[in-house]
Amino acid sequence: MYNSISMPEFEQKWKKEKVNLIDVRETNEWENGHLKGAILIPLSEFHTEKEKLDKNQEYFVMCHSGGRSAIACEQLSQEGYKVTNVMGGISAWKGELE
Repeated sequence: MYNSISMPEFEQKWKKEKVNLIDVRETNEWENGHLKGAILIPLSEFHTEKEKLDKNQEYFVMCHSGGRSAIACEQLSQEGYKVTNVMGGISAWKGELE
């Protein structure tokens, strides 16, 4: 089981504290803009790359609109990771992108 957070709630959290953010979009999408400090782990590479994550950390997961991040959150939560899906994804983000 994983949590979900709305974009307005996530934006407030992002502004106030250091957040571990995983972006599961593909590399070409990432290159078009991403949040500074996010970690890129494309969903297509998730089965091998997720091993780099620390189960003692909490992660927020984002994609373009929330579908792929929900899939990633489901996989991670089943393996014991603490994850929260950012609903609306990058398409709902109103701040700056890198």
